[in-house]
Amino acid sequence: MPLLLSEKDIRAVVSMDDLIAAMEGALDQYSAGRVRQPLRTIVSVGDGHAFYGVMPAFVESPASLGTKLVTVYHSNAERGLPSHLATIVLHDPETGALQAILDGRYITEARTAAASAASAKHLARQDARVLAVFGSGVQARSHVEAMTRVRGIEEIRVWSRTPAHVRTLIEDMGGSIGARMVGADSAETAARGADIIALVTASREPVLARAWVRPGAHVCAVGACRPDQRETETALVRDARVFVDSTAGALAEAGDIVIPIHEGAIEASHIAGELGDVIGRRAPGRASAEDITLFKSLGMAVEDVAAARLAFDRASERGLGRGFVL
Repeated sequence: MPLLLSEKDIRAVVSMDDLIAAMEGALDQYSAGRVRQPLRTIVSVGDGHAFYGVMPAFVESPASLGTKLVTVYHSNAERGLPSHLATIVLHDPETGALQAILDGRYITEARTAAASAASAKHLARQDARVLAVFGSGVQARSHVEAMTRVRGIEEIRVWSRTPAHVRTLIEDMGGSIGARMVGADSAETAARGADIIALVTASREPVLARAWVRPGAHVCAVGACRPDQRETETALVRDARVFVDSTAGALAEAGDIVIPIHEGAIEASHIAGELGDVIGRRAPGRASAEDITLFKSLGMAVEDVAAARLAFDRASERGLGRGFVL
C-alpha cells in the first residue's frame, strides 16, 4: 500500500545533518554517471512570473525512482503562502508501482541548503568564520541552519530588501545557532569581509558585486533559476573558480553562467567542475587560499529523490505516515 508523508512526518525522521550527507552522496552519484536524469521541464504560467516544473530521476544505489512536481509563485507572499510548493512521487524501482507521495515543500527548502552546505564543506576555507546571507525567507533560515553545521561560523550577517523580515529571522534564530546574528543595512556591508556568502534572493538582477567579495571567499548562488535571471555580477563569475551541480543544467538554465557567456566574458570551459566530482575526489576543488570559489546551484531531481527515499525508509521503519488506496 502506498504511503502518504506530510511535512510533519518528514521533519520527524530527517535532520539537516542527514540531508547534508544525503546530498553529498546524490551529487557524487550524479557526477559519476550513476543517475539517469533529464533536464527538468519548465512551463511558464500566466504572465511568466510563475513556473511549473517536472523533475524525474532514477538513482542506481540505493535504487530509487521518483519525480518532483514543483511550482514557483513569488506572488504567493502576498497571499501568505510559500513561493515554492512541491509534491514528490516515489515509485518502486523494480515494478514501477506507486510507493509514496510526499510533501515536497520542506524537502525542497532543506535539501537546497544542504547542497549549499556540502559546497561550503568541500570548497570554503577551513577557517571560514563569517557568513553573509542575502535574503530573509525560508531559504535564508535553512542556509543559516545548514552552514553552521559544516564550518565554525561565529558571525552571521543578514541583508534583505525587507528589513522587517531580517529582524524577524534574527529574533527567531539568534538564540539557537551558537553564532552572533546581525542585520546588515546594505548588501555591501553584509558581503565585505565575509568568508561565505549565500545568495538566496528572488532577484532577477545582480545583488552581489565583485568589488565586495574578499579573496578566499566562497559564494553559494541559489536564488536565480532561469537563464534570464542572476544574482552575481559578470566580473565576479569571471574572477571566480566556478562549480555547478550539473554542467548541462547550468549551461541551459543558470543565468549566472549563461549571461556572462552571452556577453563574451567567459566560455563554457570556465566552469571548473561539478561539485559531485569534487566530493568524489575525481576533480580538484579550491586551488589556493586566495581563490574565490562560486557554487551555482539550480537544484536537481536526484537531490529530491534521494531525500524522499531517505524519508520514506525512515518513516516506514517508524510506522509514520498514512497508507492509502487509489
